[in-house]
Amino acid sequence: MEREHFEQSYHGQPPWDIGRPQPAIVELAESGQIVGSVLDCGCGTGENALYLAAKGHESWGLDYVSLAIERARFKTVQRGASATFVEGSALQLEKLNRQFDTIIDCGLFHTFSDEERPQYVSGLAKIVRPGGRVHVLCFSDEEPGDEGPRRITQREIRDAFHDGWRVQRITPIRFETADFPDGPHFSPGGPKAWLASIERQ
Repeated sequence: MEREHFEQSYHGQPPWDIGRPQPAIVELAESGQIVGSVLDCGCGTGENALYLAAKGHESWGLDYVSLAIERARFKTVQRGASATFVEGSALQLEKLNRQFDTIIDCGLFHTFSDEERPQYVSGLAKIVRPGGRVHVLCFSDEEPGDEGPRRITQREIRDAFHDGWRVQRITPIRFETADFPDGPHFSPGGPKAWLASIERQ
């Protein structure tokens, strides 16, 4: 999907902007799989990062849509939260000039082209500490139809993270989305997704 599409989406309410953290991220946090400092790549308006900040994590969010970052920063002030939101490209992660213990990717990985994907994973390798984890929540090839983002296979995830990483698990899960009558129509219960937990070697 092109940048213009995402920028235009935030002039309304995108289907992925549900006004609360994704249940998959909450489950990861409650089960102790999110530790230390955290970066949310493609953070949107910040609900996942703000949730993790409230749980006591040093929490950052990155997105290249300026309006999304503005809204995330507004929420931070409104809630008296402690989170840092940066406008920038996930294909230039080295510009953050720091490392994190955990990175979450909630709906970003499946937006990249075949050419962009290695660049993204290479950037992740530079900013997650050895032994740190990346959690990727992406559309699954088991979701029928072709509305919405590109579908991803388990093999594509494993191939992307083959060098210097260990894929610990890939679990079938669901995205929670906002429901609009004229929006995309996904499987009942939410579009099918993969949740991959990947350790940096």
